Amino acid sequence: MAVTTRGVLPMATATIGPDSWRDATVRGIKVAQKVVDKSEKGAILGKQLDPLPTLRDNCAVQSNTTIHKYVREVRMVVVSLREYLLDTNEEIKSLIRGKEALEKALEHRRKDILLNQQSTAIRLTRPPREKILDGADELLQAELKHLLKLKKTLEAQLRETQKHLQELDGVRKLLTAVIQERSHVMDLITHAVSSVTANGRLSSRREGRYSRQEEMRPESPSNPMLGEPDPMGPYTPDAAKAIEEAREANLKSAALRRAIKDSIDKTTMLQQAAHRSVNDGLTQKLAETITMTQHLQVSSGENRAAMHRAQRWYDTTDKARTITMGPVSSSDLTTRERLDRPLVRVYQRHPGNQLPETHDIISGQVDLLKSLKATSRNLGLLHLARMRLRDDIRDKKVGADVDAHIVRLRRRRGNHRWVMEGSEAQIPGQLVATRPHVECP
Repeated sequence: MAVTTRGVLPMATATIGPDSWRDATVRGIKVAQKVVDKSEKGAILGKQLDPLPTLRDNCAVQSNTTIHKYVREVRMVVVSLREYLLDTNEEIKSLIRGKEALEKALEHRRKDILLNQQSTAIRLTRPPREKILDGADELLQAELKHLLKLKKTLEAQLRETQKHLQELDGVRKLLTAVIQERSHVMDLITHAVSSVTANGRLSSRREGRYSRQEEMRPESPSNPMLGEPDPMGPYTPDAAKAIEEAREANLKSAALRRAIKDSIDKTTMLQQAAHRSVNDGLTQKLAETITMTQHLQVSSGENRAAMHRAQRWYDTTDKARTITMGPVSSSDLTTRERLDRPLVRVYQRHPGNQLPETHDIISGQVDLLKSLKATSRNLGLLHLARMRLRDDIRDKKVGADVDAHIVRLRRRRGNHRWVMEGSEAQIPGQLVATRPHVECP
């Protein structure tokens, strides 16, 4: 029996050695051949699966790539957070300016209320004849109610603005804390925004950020540019929460600023309308008072002329009565004035020839006396009417001066460029005889 193997010479057909000896040798050869085949297969498989000698370098490169990707994504999140932080700061600045404008408008309304109280207090100094409630008083009362209502509106707006400023400050602190926490892994990378926006991965901060309020609601914290929040990723839920709170706060701040502007414009327009209405009413009352004063002066002139005529008539009547009564002493009577003059004695020689001369003289004296008394009474009434007219003219002039002073005061202080002092705010009625302490040109 002949056996042929690789690497082994064929044996002769006829062998001398025993079969067991030959079989043991063949078995050893086969085992060696199997080991060789297994070694070659292992080498081939090792070429395919065994790591290369550059394993350490490859692992370092892969780790660095993962780190760079994570850091770049964190940088994009931080840049977005910083943009919202800048927007929040700008909103705070704008809202502070709106708050200052609101405080200024509120101060103007307080000055208007003080000016209204001063005008009312000044009008109380008019004479009693002129203190009758008129249309100007009603306009002042209506203006005061209107100003108090506007003041309450502005105060409510100011409280809301202060509250929202505190909310914006809380959002800013939250953004700052998240930025600091996210920036811990950015020590070895540039923080330039251009490196993020150059690839189109992050849009401009100002471009349509708050164009639609429906975009990115708080209930959906996902962000198209940053992806879904991941507690173990670069865009954490805290960052998403900070961004959404900043967005909502900025949207509310923008709406609040518009409301502040509209409120200030509306209150200013209403106050100016009420101010003009009161000024027009006071001016009309002043014109009516001046017209009445002129009529009173004309009537006073007519009264004076009537008094002069009545006095002249009284003097004439008194002189006529004196002449009618004749001289005081009978020795001063002339012959023609005597009742027993010769002509009368001759006439009365016949019985029944009585003359009414004596009766007529006495009756004439009585009539003249009555006329004197009536003229005297008329003079007294004319004098009383003159005194009343004079008092009325004086009161009208004082009332007109008071109203004119109020009109000048309201026009001078209508621009609100004056300072409220403690005495003015507490005792407005004592400002009648004083001038404003501070007047701006």
